[in-house]
Amino acid sequence: MSESVEVLIVADRVPSYSHPGDAGADLAAAVAITLAPGQRATVATGVSIALPDGYVGFVVPRSGLAATHGITIVNSPGTVDAGYRGEISVTLLNTDNSMPYSVAVGDRIAQLVVMPVTRARFIPVQILPGSQRGESGFGSTGHTTNDTEPPSTEEQGEFL
Repeated sequence: MSESVEVLIVADRVPSYSHPGDAGADLAAAVAITLAPGQRATVATGVSIALPDGYVGFVVPRSGLAATHGITIVNSPGTVDAGYRGEISVTLLNTDNSMPYSVAVGDRIAQLVVMPVTRARFIPVQILPGSQRGESGFGSTGHTTNDTEPPSTEEQGEFL
């Protein structure tokens, strides 16, 4: 898909995509900060945007920061509604138990994914229609009945 949407922006450093086809544009820190082990802090990006109606921005973690340093975003994904005009800030969390992590001005700390939004029209009913899954919730799809047997083709389909 090569569709694009124009997003008005006020920023010293405009978010950019690292590679063709990337879904997330990198957001950089506008301030320097050191996160102690287990500490969280809200980091300014210096970016304010005006999304068109019918779009939303999701602020999500960068996989490299999470895998290498244990840095994630507390409220991931952070939602940027079309009507919001304030600065995008990112609340980072250092999940490492022993190592502090320093963020310098200009470091890429998160990604912004812009997507179209379908608005739901909620219809009150007395009873929901049935489904194959039913009310099975947390942890109901990740286990087999016998740990030595591979998942059935039907079970594998839930992970594809």
